[in-house]
Amino acid sequence: MNLYQSKTFQVLCLKRVQLISCCLALLLVNSAAVPAARVVDTARIAAAESEPGNWLTHGGTYNEQRYSRLQQVNNGNVNQLGLAWSFELDTSRGQEGTPLVVDGVMYVTTAWSKVVALDAGTGRRLWAYDPKVPGATGIRACCDVVNRGAAFYAGKVYVGTLDGRLIALNARTGHKVWSVMTVDPTKPYTITGAPRAAKGKIYIGNGGAEYGVRGYVSAYDAETGALSWRFYTVPGQPGVLDGAASDEIFANLANPTWHGNTYWQYGGGGTVWDSIVYDPELDQLYIGTGNGSPWNHKIRSAGEGDNLFLASIVALNPDTGKYLWHYQETPGESWDFSATQQITLAKLPVDGVDKQVILHAPKNGFFYVIDRHTGRPLSAEKFSDVNWATKIDLTTGRPVEAPNARFVTQAFFSSSGASGAHNWFPMAYDPEARLVFIPAQRIPFLYVNDEKFVFRPEQWNLGVDMMGTRLPTTPEGRAAMRNALEGWLLAWDPVAQREVWRVPYDRPWNGGVLATAGKLVFQGTATAKFRAYDSSNGTLRWEYAAPSAMLGGAIAYSIKGQEYIAIMAGNGGGLPLTLPAFDGPQPRTFGQVLAFKLGGTAKLPPAPTIGPTPAPPNSTWSEAVIERGRANYAAHCASCHGMETLSAGVLPDLRRSALLSSDRAWRAVVLEGALTTRGMVGFSSRMDADNVESIRAYVVTEALRAQNLAKPTTPAD
Repeated sequence: MNLYQSKTFQVLCLKRVQLISCCLALLLVNSAAVPAARVVDTARIAAAESEPGNWLTHGGTYNEQRYSRLQQVNNGNVNQLGLAWSFELDTSRGQEGTPLVVDGVMYVTTAWSKVVALDAGTGRRLWAYDPKVPGATGIRACCDVVNRGAAFYAGKVYVGTLDGRLIALNARTGHKVWSVMTVDPTKPYTITGAPRAAKGKIYIGNGGAEYGVRGYVSAYDAETGALSWRFYTVPGQPGVLDGAASDEIFANLANPTWHGNTYWQYGGGGTVWDSIVYDPELDQLYIGTGNGSPWNHKIRSAGEGDNLFLASIVALNPDTGKYLWHYQETPGESWDFSATQQITLAKLPVDGVDKQVILHAPKNGFFYVIDRHTGRPLSAEKFSDVNWATKIDLTTGRPVEAPNARFVTQAFFSSSGASGAHNWFPMAYDPEARLVFIPAQRIPFLYVNDEKFVFRPEQWNLGVDMMGTRLPTTPEGRAAMRNALEGWLLAWDPVAQREVWRVPYDRPWNGGVLATAGKLVFQGTATAKFRAYDSSNGTLRWEYAAPSAMLGGAIAYSIKGQEYIAIMAGNGGGLPLTLPAFDGPQPRTFGQVLAFKLGGTAKLPPAPTIGPTPAPPNSTWSEAVIERGRANYAAHCASCHGMETLSAGVLPDLRRSALLSSDRAWRAVVLEGALTTRGMVGFSSRMDADNVESIRAYVVTEALRAQNLAKPTTPAD
């Protein structure tokens, strides 16, 4: 009997056939789980208003108005809204994404640039993709390892990764189709923004200006990933051409607006880290550009020149990247007043004539109505109490700056600082009511010229001295500081350029906004409330308490005639990481996707609680060592673990760390990078063991202070 006739061989063959059959069956189930969507191309997205049951692109439509024409959920019945389903994510890091919904399937991007496809009616996971961003990349992200969304086009889902890749995924299976590196990986670039898709191309920018990079936007072929064109937003080394679409306009216009011999070594900034908008009516692409690198204009450009194209809206030819026009909102930017915030397209009456305009509420606190044909500002008024400029001169388009706003000879206390009067949190526009709903904020900032500035590769390079900033140490002092930070939802009339109503909050930053034809405005908050307001007057109509903050934009969609409102929850981002948590230790919660419908009865799992506070070690250090630790913490730790150790709970509260009791364990993590794969890199290239120990001394001191503040006082007899 030969091998092929043996019973053993026949059994093995049978088992192999069964295994193959099972695998094929699983593949069939997985492919059937995501039904084939109708073709999503430029024409379909351009007509997205005609199918409000979907949410095809980042802002809902190419106009990026974040307005839904669905009205099954409305002002009269929103109090009946309940949770339809929830999906728990696998990370406690910040969630800033806006979901997409295409023909019944929801696509979300999460922290660490992961992508998940869900059944939009049930929340059932269909597939997930992890690009495996190296943990060490987290140190390059100024404002958490977040991702604000994906693009859907021609059967693919496109995502930008924190480490600079643009990846195309098969929308049905989640399998990678192609991947390209869009940045120089030796430089501290990141991607957190959502790509945009139009005309067979995928448009993507990048971030990293605080670390010293040069901004640009790139267009890639949607099918192959081949680079189509690139437009730089600031000049490079003098006399060296990039071979890019920006070469001509830099030679003719932008280069003379930069001065000194070192700006190009500092990177220049101008990163396109958020807003990229295609205008199908005029066939133009608009990009919002970021702050300077360093922030300080005196250091970056010898205090001279407008520094094009920082803090600008730039219009480009979407096919070639050729420059069309620009409007610079903050010439010679020196305050981190980026213009990357949401660009919204609309038609408004201006002097009795309908105009195709851009609506823009950037960090600098002025609301701009800009002609989409020319880039000329048609109107500009303050939507927040800012004091760096008194007005915008519409004849020149330039701000009238306040004396010493540039903090050249003395410090400047700005009523609204680097966090901006409006940051990345998406606003919404109701074209029927002609109202813009803005997540506004006022976070004061003291600008002090850094007289000892030295460029530090891979670190923050601001040109602003913040080492003297101290928080109050008493409960009363910290309460007063907390009360000085303001945030509110603002309804703004862009025609009359005036406030219509506002709703204040107890946290300075608020989540993104959705407006609907049901005369509602939905917004998540930093205090973990999801709310619906009457769009005409701001009256609260509905509220839902979640375990975590909701900061990204909500969406509306429908499945088989049932309307849903969905939002991502998960605290994080630049402000929650850095600004202190004044209300004591905060729980660490995993992110979630939450979907609501009328009559929904689903329940969330119990929220996490905070365990007992570990006892700090009884070690002692000199005042000099503790003070040195305070400075080192401010320079290297505060941007992730909170100012003066007051963590908001996104990352570990170091005062409660078990590592504090062991100098060896502390050194292994902070100096040697034992937790690098989890995003906590070692700082051996920046500090020696003594400085790392000084941080432990400072954190222990703050832990003891917190413990003493928490002890009840005994009244005197």
